[in-house]
Amino acid sequence: MFQGETAITIDDKGRLAIPTSYRDLVASAGGNRLVVTYNPFESGSLYLYPLAVWERVRDQVNALPRTRSVNRQLQLKLVGAATFVEPDANGRVGIPASHRNAVGIEKKAVLVGMGDKFELWSEQAHLAQIRQTLGDADLGDDLVDLQL
Repeated sequence: MFQGETAITIDDKGRLAIPTSYRDLVASAGGNRLVVTYNPFESGSLYLYPLAVWERVRDQVNALPRTRSVNRQLQLKLVGAATFVEPDANGRVGIPASHRNAVGIEKKAVLVGMGDKFELWSEQAHLAQIRQTLGDADLGDDLVDLQL
């Protein structure tokens, strides 16, 4: 559904414009609502889920036993930090200042389509991630059979 990366500018009010090529998909996939939350696996980025995808993820995460510390941390980072946003008439969504500040997103960011969700990266963290990925020669046994 969502793929590719787009350089994004965050305006003075903390809003980003959803690229026009994605606006219809966002409207149809989630009733024109997105959920912003932390990426629990990598610092420097946020997840933006269409509402329908978010509800499935939220329910799976909340079903995990809360007595395990790792589950509790995942629940806090994903569900506890989740914020609903809706694009305005110009296709802009506001990203909460607390979320932007926590991951270091300022004016320049990168929106990455990851299939069923977006990742919003600070420009610096995205560049560092790409450089690291390109420098990793060993992608692991799980990926050996992929025909990329």
